[in-house]
Amino acid sequence: MRRTLITWSAAFALLVAGFAASVLALNGDLYSAHGFVGRYLEALERRDSSAALALPGVGTGNDAASVLLTDAAMGELSDVSIVSDTEGPEGRHTVVASYDISPPVTKENPNPKSTTATSEFVVVRDGTNFGLFPKWRFVASPITSMSVTVLHAQEFEVNGLSVTSKAQPDAPATFQVFSPGLYEVEHTSTYTRAEPVRAAITTNDEIADVTVDVQANDEFVAEVQKHVSAYLADCTTQEVLMPTGCPFGQSLSNRVASTPAWSMVADPVVTIVPGVAPGTWTVPKTPAAAHLVVDVKSLRDGTVTTFDEDVPFDVQYALTFEPGNKLLITAVYE
Repeated sequence: MRRTLITWSAAFALLVAGFAASVLALNGDLYSAHGFVGRYLEALERRDSSAALALPGVGTGNDAASVLLTDAAMGELSDVSIVSDTEGPEGRHTVVASYDISPPVTKENPNPKSTTATSEFVVVRDGTNFGLFPKWRFVASPITSMSVTVLHAQEFEVNGLSVTSKAQPDAPATFQVFSPGLYEVEHTSTYTRAEPVRAAITTNDEIADVTVDVQANDEFVAEVQKHVSAYLADCTTQEVLMPTGCPFGQSLSNRVASTPAWSMVADPVVTIVPGVAPGTWTVPKTPAAAHLVVDVKSLRDGTVTTFDEDVPFDVQYALTFEPGNKLLITAVYE
């Protein structure tokens, strides 16, 4: 009986020692301050916004738009490692982590270039689980803000996610984003585009400022060029000196003795720039030339000569979009 009791006591002691060792191991890793930070970074690595937002202290706590706090807007986070875990006053732990960040993989960019960076997180004890495992929370939320200004438009994309700014064109709008992360902001539409701008966000105490400069794309220029050239070609079919509604014409002091014949010598080479009003576009004053052939009879002596000359002129247009993305081209006269 005594041997049995000793055996069971030894087994129980080993069991208690093993349990205590397991608790210490878990508290030193999974349930440690750096383990808590690691769970947050792992959620970002999985692009799991719900899991990241569920951790204590991640709450946004401000009025900035939260549309970018979604899986689709998150960049790629990889090779996460904990650099240090330092305990400070009042039980606060400063955890430093390193990682690689890059924009999401897309068809256009299947192998995005990554950047290595580090971030610092401050966490503090927030009670215990089952009286054994410490709970933690972020002292300052790892969510930060990104200010996006879209010039000449309101629509843009962040890591492929389409967003419409509530601010007017050329005015900044603030959005919440997970830190750390690499955010690629751009604009692509039927007629306009903007070069991608990248914001590498590694801290939560600064607002990242991004400006996207939207300009007319090649399709926009080609479409306007097609309409302008067709319109001017139609003007040349009018057999009068001053074609109605057209930017060119020729006045003569003598009598017309034949049917005027117009042709285009040089179409205007269309360029498109942003208009004065946000969301509008302009073809600035652009030179062109038509050619007129007509016989002219002198009022003085009755002789007939031929007017056979180029007639230079300028064009200028205002471009707007009606519902359904219908392009409206309006001539501007000075």
